[in-house]
Amino acid sequence: MEVTVAKSAGFCFGVQRAVDSVYSEIAKGSKPIYTFGPIIHNEQVVSDLESKGVQVIHSIEALQTIQNGTVIIRSHGVPKVIYDILEKQGVRIVDATCPFVKKIHNIVRQESEKGKIILIIGNANHPEVEGIKGWVKGEALVISQKEEMEKLDLPKDSSICIVSQTTFNHNKFKYLVEIIEKKGYDINVVNTICNATHLRQVEAKEVSSKVEAMIVIGGKHSSNTQKLYDICKEECDNTYYIQTVSDLDLCELKSLKSIGITAGASTPKNIIEEVHTECQK
Repeated sequence: MEVTVAKSAGFCFGVQRAVDSVYSEIAKGSKPIYTFGPIIHNEQVVSDLESKGVQVIHSIEALQTIQNGTVIIRSHGVPKVIYDILEKQGVRIVDATCPFVKKIHNIVRQESEKGKIILIIGNANHPEVEGIKGWVKGEALVISQKEEMEKLDLPKDSSICIVSQTTFNHNKFKYLVEIIEKKGYDINVVNTICNATHLRQVEAKEVSSKVEAMIVIGGKHSSNTQKLYDICKEECDNTYYIQTVSDLDLCELKSLKSIGITAGASTPKNIIEEVHTECQK
């Protein structure tokens, strides 16, 4: 069986930086250590950190009870109000927000201060998008579907700044922008899909178009992994979404001559290697 692993599979720069920052604090002996939300969308990494004493905070109410220690801001970023609360309490902050996400925070803050409506193309329930909204002064809209964009009805003199969730599907972003461009608004489009995401999506499409089965590895809550799965599924009917090697059913794959493997930006290298090794047995 020929097994092809996408070169871009696994941790992106922002995720690696965030994970390294937590392990660095552990090595320093910092106590207690908290992350606001899971540092990345990978259950195995989060479990390992918890075993080393790192606690995950899931709500603002819980955050407000912390009086000492270190709080690490997750790679997805958080709303400005989180920083305000931590600074008021005098808690030490380690900011592990992905620099590409931080760039979006600055864009929406500056553009909304000019009076522009901010339109975020992305998943409204994703923590990255919730964080971006939290830096907008004024109105912020979130759209992810064609129907939503077609129904968008704002005053004709509206001035709009459009940004994207960093892990959004690149082709879908362009398609949604084309719809709003026809509406005649004054728009400023900033494509904030990160290069690593775009490269990963292009490579996933290429690999999955050439194999009999495709395996996509990533956390079940990982938005970018879900996008990879959707892209691969369009090219290859036999596409499987797994979290670890234990989810892999090789009985379904043994008769095949070629398999492709890719992984989301929050999937550790060792998990990819385990799946690769299992496929070669």
